[in-house]
Amino acid sequence: MLPYKNPELPVEDRVTDLLDRMTLPEKAALICHSRMTAGPIGDLPGDLFPSSEELISERGITHFAMMAVPDPVTMATWNNHVQDLAAATRLGIPVTLSSDPRHGWASNPATAHSGGGFSAGPEPIGLAATDDPDLVREFAAMASAELRAVGIRVAFHPMADLATEPRWARISGTFGEDADRAVRMIEAYIAGMQGGTGIGPDSVACMVKHFPGNGPQAGGEDPHFAYGRDAVYPGGMFEHHLRPFDAALAAGSAQVMTCYSIARGIGVREVGASFNRELLTGLLRGRFGFDGVVCTDFNVVTGMEIPGVVSLPPRDWGVEDLDDVAKTALVLNAGADQLGGESDPGLVLAAVSSGAVPAERIDEAVRRILRDKFRLGLFENPYVDVDAAAKLVGASRGRELGRRVQARSLVGLKSAAAPVAPARIYVENIDPVIAAGYGEIVSAPEDADLALVRLKAPYDKREGLLESAFHAGSLEFPAEEIDRLRTIAERVPLAVEVYLDRPAVLTPIAEFATVLAGGFGADDDLALDVLTGRAVPPGVLPFDLPRSQRAVEESRADVPFDTADPLYRCGHRCPRA
Repeated sequence: MLPYKNPELPVEDRVTDLLDRMTLPEKAALICHSRMTAGPIGDLPGDLFPSSEELISERGITHFAMMAVPDPVTMATWNNHVQDLAAATRLGIPVTLSSDPRHGWASNPATAHSGGGFSAGPEPIGLAATDDPDLVREFAAMASAELRAVGIRVAFHPMADLATEPRWARISGTFGEDADRAVRMIEAYIAGMQGGTGIGPDSVACMVKHFPGNGPQAGGEDPHFAYGRDAVYPGGMFEHHLRPFDAALAAGSAQVMTCYSIARGIGVREVGASFNRELLTGLLRGRFGFDGVVCTDFNVVTGMEIPGVVSLPPRDWGVEDLDDVAKTALVLNAGADQLGGESDPGLVLAAVSSGAVPAERIDEAVRRILRDKFRLGLFENPYVDVDAAAKLVGASRGRELGRRVQARSLVGLKSAAAPVAPARIYVENIDPVIAAGYGEIVSAPEDADLALVRLKAPYDKREGLLESAFHAGSLEFPAEEIDRLRTIAERVPLAVEVYLDRPAVLTPIAEFATVLAGGFGADDDLALDVLTGRAVPPGVLPFDLPRSQRAVEESRADVPFDTADPLYRCGHRCPRA
């Protein structure tokens, strides 16, 4: 038995032995954290992406972010397929599969995914709304077990960004505006996902993101796009935004993902964080003492091309004039170990052969990457039990826990005495089959005893496949929508629940709604229990709800609780709770 294959040896000894056996091309391949789409054994029709055989057997890449995850049986079977490919390579380095969140309600091709048969809770902002670290730890442990069952071993979560800019499109993935609560939730989440302060065979390794913080985005725009490249600190609160990352690292987060944005006005070079040595080596490695894997957010060197579907430029903010090899060298020398979304090891090889990146820096990165593969137990058993995955993922225990967390996350904003067991109900955006259990459904508000409406927080629609998935812009409902809802309220008592993926301006609705609640992803019956008075919503508001769009525009992006005279304060609970 070769030393690196001997599970009786210390991890560091095994890493050293394998590192010494690797060629430079094999090391370069390990630095690429590519993408993959699972399916029936085979690849996507039309060869939209390089095949798994090419990526693993020919290029030697062994890290893949799963884009589309099918049913548990197909996903588990796919994991075993790619592990077979990896086992047949010269050194047999197993594949590590990673993923964005898959246990919530959001569906954004770049950030979060619903479906795949996983047990759904609320979005992470809803976990914060439970204000219950023990429940969050339990939910994260369930999610970890389901991910492991299908072969996913690295989580691109939690997000440690603070929701201080109400317009930001990624707020639903955060733990809110209150840094103290975010710290408690992050600690609990990492403990549940990893199973303790370190990682092992029963862990999904957390990759906390987006260092050093995407929360204070200028105008609330997202740095996936050039118009959202700037993070700003007009209130001088940069250190405040580091608090959740400090907590995540202290809790043992195995890995860190950088942010795209340029931190403006904090006294460091104004380039994207992936290219910034002061932030990665000076702050993250030096001050915080982090020695785990640092991966860039995806495609900071090259863009993403899906022929006939989409062509996206690189998110190389601040270094757009550099060629790809120079950008690769800058990333590696800044302190990042992996290139998120990149599938060409030749970039790393060229950076080394040019003399821009020393071979020792490559060994340093590869050592960290191999260390996590060993700690996760992938060299001992990278395969999963397909039948066990089918039984575990989405099973009743997980679904019931997810629903329990959904119910705990619902927040009562305004509540009066709702009609008890209304005979006739008018509903909008609610499954009529489920609504039928709450009364006779009528087609017009004036014929009802109670109107029950579920809404989504407003946003400005953007053009573009990816842009349209990011809800940014105004937080106010269009005037015509407010008039329409007011007309309903004039005819019948109106109960409204709003899906708050961002802190919507609810001021006019609060004036005429009898019942007003906020949600972060919940099944229809759970929302209806709240709207009809069958249940008292126990959740705690995880951010301020601004009184107006003007108040948002006049606030400082990096300062928490900075909108003037908010309609509801962070920490608000149901008046009847």
